[in-house]
Amino acid sequence: MITTYDIQDRRFPLNTGAGSDAIHKDPVYSYAVTRLLDDKGRVGTGLAFTIGAGNELVCQAAAFYAERLKGIPIEELMANFGTIFNTLSNEQQFRWLGPHKGIVHLALASVTNACFDLWAKTRSVPLWKLLVDLSPEEIVNTLDLSYLEDELTKEEAIALIAANRQGRQERMNIIEKGYTGYDTSVGWFNYSDDQVRENCKRAIANGFTAMKLKVGSADPLRDIRRAHIVREVAGDQATVMLDANQQWTLPQALAICQELKAMNPFWVEEPTHPDDIVAHKILTDAIAPIKVAMGEHVPNRILFKNYLQLGAAGFVQVDAVRVGGVSEFIAVSLLCRKYGIPVVPHVGDMGQLHQHLVLFNHISLGHEALFLEHIPHLKSHFVHPVVIENGVYRTPMEAGSSCDLI
Repeated sequence: MITTYDIQDRRFPLNTGAGSDAIHKDPVYSYAVTRLLDDKGRVGTGLAFTIGAGNELVCQAAAFYAERLKGIPIEELMANFGTIFNTLSNEQQFRWLGPHKGIVHLALASVTNACFDLWAKTRSVPLWKLLVDLSPEEIVNTLDLSYLEDELTKEEAIALIAANRQGRQERMNIIEKGYTGYDTSVGWFNYSDDQVRENCKRAIANGFTAMKLKVGSADPLRDIRRAHIVREVAGDQATVMLDANQQWTLPQALAICQELKAMNPFWVEEPTHPDDIVAHKILTDAIAPIKVAMGEHVPNRILFKNYLQLGAAGFVQVDAVRVGGVSEFIAVSLLCRKYGIPVVPHVGDMGQLHQHLVLFNHISLGHEALFLEHIPHLKSHFVHPVVIENGVYRTPMEAGSSCDLI
């Protein structure tokens, strides 16, 4: 059973320019870390991601949630985790601080992810295998589907998972083949044009066929110039994404996206404020066939439901260290599967946890195996860092979710 817990505030300053975007110019990549200890000496590690200031507040909230899990055996906890998640996320005073968003929800993500890590370690399997081996009923029992009943009841969720069992054995080949990555570090916002050019060449040499550029400059001509640099270096066959990190207003996004069409972006990511669902819908219709990608700053399943209901997203980038952890990630992924929208997670965890979740998405839910973002800046801080070979994530085989920090 869970006997105690340890909460850690871990912060990692980056090299000059790394991690920068149009909004976040000087991030300090940080984790609110929850470590759940059981009576056998096992430790479940969970992460929530911030960029520095306020990380200590997430840690304080995580301690509040973790305290409530003491004395519960992990198998008992996870057999009905959806109910536990619902209770914690609706705790009356913390709910006032959300609901289901902000500091308190990030804290719940950290604790939830620690629970899933401990569960996988208890069964001595990597998290992807634990999830893939669960029955549809067992998966749904880990989910809180409240406020989704108009789109996805418990019975419908079970039926959706069961229906996607067809072709599952063939999709297991991804374990040997590996999951394709894309390089998101070629074009951080603060990098010079020459750095972007050289980083693109390096990414191609390392086997990446997809890469992403940060846009959202005060001068749109800078964005256009840099986008064409990436396209020129990468070639017409490469997949190139653009990420504005919420910087544009809708009129600005409409104008510049028309200009950026010429370099054929695969998607335009976070083009405007993440709470403005209608603006995303307007832009989605206006720039088709180019797709809008969103989700990095969408905090919960209810808002994702609304995006899907309005047809306001072409790719969903739900992040398990931003929403309420693995449990809510899976709920969102099921909604996306119902709507036929691809899930391409944002990796605030640097891909450690998400390398497991995309395998589950593909094998168990039938999502297309597109690619997973790769950000290498914190690799040296993990016990089992992600392994990328020739642009492909190799399947993790260690027990747990790969989130233990050194």
